[in-house]
Amino acid sequence: MPIKIAIADDNKAVIESLCLNLSLFDEIEIVFTASDGADFLQKIADYSTPQIILMDIEMPKMDGISAVSELSTKYPNQYKIIMLTAFDQDDKVFDAIKAGANGYLLKGESPSNIVKAMYEVLEGGSPMSPTIATKILNFLKSSQFKKEEIIIENKLPTDFNLTKREVEILQHISNGSAYKQIADLLFVSDKTIKKHIENIYSKLQINSKYEAMNLAMKYKW
Repeated sequence: MPIKIAIADDNKAVIESLCLNLSLFDEIEIVFTASDGADFLQKIADYSTPQIILMDIEMPKMDGISAVSELSTKYPNQYKIIMLTAFDQDDKVFDAIKAGANGYLLKGESPSNIVKAMYEVLEGGSPMSPTIATKILNFLKSSQFKKEEIIIENKLPTDFNLTKREVEILQHISNGSAYKQIADLLFVSDKTIKKHIENIYSKLQINSKYEAMNLAMKYKW
């Protein structure tokens, strides 16, 4: 079965280039394209459901981050969203992650790397261009991160009603393991891990892997 994707970008030339290059991969099926966030949200309700969304950031009517935020609120954990943009500013990166993006690629990535990222995100990974991954690691290590964290009280996993198995899975997520890797380590199916992840996100009231990592680091789980 091909991987069904949708693309949102206000640059017609970018859309045409992506469609042309990705159509060379037999495993990719482009379900629809959209010219901005509002157009995308309208089409997502009308077309066959894509598995993965490639989303630009700067677009008219509604930008990509706003569209991702609304999509994550309406359909939590239903779609895999990869930001595909020319912007690598810190605020754009973190706003996209907070909104619910699962990955972040720069438009300079080759078509083969984009397809590779699609497989990675379907397996529970969080694909990123190297420069973006470096920004996030530096931010997490920085003193600014420690200063900006608001420590209200030290909470335990039980305060969020997390089970022992859910805490174990959360620790693997924090170590950067993909869903399939976690499933292999715990000798369970990918489907079981995905169900646990959905429960964890629901209990912690979060939408992304990075929010889970931040909470685990914040409370030293």
